[in-house]
Amino acid sequence: MAPHKFAAAIAVALSLVSGAAAGQETGVDDKQVVARVNGEDVLLGEVLRLAASLPPQYQQQFSQIYPLLVRRVVDFRLAGKAGRAQGMMEDEDVKARIAEAEDRAIREVYLERKIEERVTDAATRAQYAKFLEENPPKTEQRASHILLKTEAEALEVIAKLDQGSDFAELAKESSTGPSADNGGDLGYFTADQMVPEFADAAAKMQPGEYSKAPTQTQFGWHVIKLEDRREVAQPAFADVEDQLREELTRTAVETILAELRADAQVEILPAGETPPGALGAAQ
Repeated sequence: MAPHKFAAAIAVALSLVSGAAAGQETGVDDKQVVARVNGEDVLLGEVLRLAASLPPQYQQQFSQIYPLLVRRVVDFRLAGKAGRAQGMMEDEDVKARIAEAEDRAIREVYLERKIEERVTDAATRAQYAKFLEENPPKTEQRASHILLKTEAEALEVIAKLDQGSDFAELAKESSTGPSADNGGDLGYFTADQMVPEFADAAAKMQPGEYSKAPTQTQFGWHVIKLEDRREVAQPAFADVEDQLREELTRTAVETILAELRADAQVEILPAGETPPGALGAAQ
């Protein structure tokens, strides 16, 4: 995984701002020169890092705001040069911010390297195998129903169906359920998405069949018609690879940090448990 993608994954894992700029593509040459300031090159990577610091709604407009970002990086370069010309490298505020930036860069690269060791192709494939085991193929059913208040009403509807009445028309006329206007069509569902009584009744039917006896649930009495049954294939590795790598990255970051805490003497003081401002209010 490219360094800028690792940085983004780490940021997600730590619930920080994502480092992936909108519109950024794999294989982009971040060393490409996009401008020059007094003869010095401005690289695409600087523009991408600036874009990554923006709120998501602006990152999504990366292509539109790209020229503005380039000009802003040029402006920043000029402001930096002006500050250096005034000797601000010796300013205490500057030194503190440099130290903070250095620490941030070190911890990000440290985590990147550690994640590279753990989030490998083999580990991702193993995670995919686990995913398939935990998410076996599912059977989906498509059914329509007519929901009625009493068993007697449901039996009357079944009698009409036996006489050749159209199921969808009866649903529109008689059903008290929200799907009545749609002819009772509930669309496709898995068994766990329905109350057990309904799911069990549908599972015993063949496509095209309707209830020979009404089914009672907490919602009332149902006359069910099974429209279709199909098997849902498990997703291919390529379809879930990014999701799996993100999950592995989050787990890796938490594990790495837990290992660091285990080897350190950490003491959280009272002021570290109470948000600023709450201390004064509590006294």
